[in-house]
Amino acid sequence: MLWSSLSLLQFSIGPEALPLLLVTAGLGLTLAEAFAPGAHFIVLGIALLAAGLVGLVLGPLAGPVVLGVLVLVFGALSLYGYRELDIYGGKGTGQTSDSTSLRGKTGRVTERVTPTGGEIKLLEGGGFNPYYAARSVSGEMDEGTEVIIVDPGGGNVVTVESLEAPQDEIDRELARGRARTERDAGVESETERT
Repeated sequence: MLWSSLSLLQFSIGPEALPLLLVTAGLGLTLAEAFAPGAHFIVLGIALLAAGLVGLVLGPLAGPVVLGVLVLVFGALSLYGYRELDIYGGKGTGQTSDSTSLRGKTGRVTERVTPTGGEIKLLEGGGFNPYYAARSVSGEMDEGTEVIIVDPGGGNVVTVESLEAPQDEIDRELARGRARTERDAGVESETERT
């Protein structure tokens, strides 16, 4: 059924018009990408355009089978090039996937942060726009203060805490425990030497 449809198409428009049809479709899809960016049409558009141009150069040798193979080859090449060039940030290295992935990320205060408002800029992995409205857990933080996100909030307002915040009782006890462990390890290494 499909093969007869293709044969009918070839005979109704002529074999020499098939490459021109591919060029037209490729240009159309490539232009459609300009109006709806996001790599929906670019790979197929480039494949059709390139196969059509090669078909125009080959002339009568460019039958439907040859053009089909060319579309597949150029499609694979354009997909590979698209992924390697990472035009639209498809690898996701610069973007967060959702608000919960913001928890634990560090940033810097760009506009004084208080319990009711402010702004921070994420240092890494902030996506297209790394600036977020922020509020502090307690106290105020001046511009330039490094912060950590403790609650992503589910929207564009995150709750932050200063990395230079004073230690609470648990942090102080953990520090004492680390100091004891280091001191004991130091005593053991001295006795081993003697």
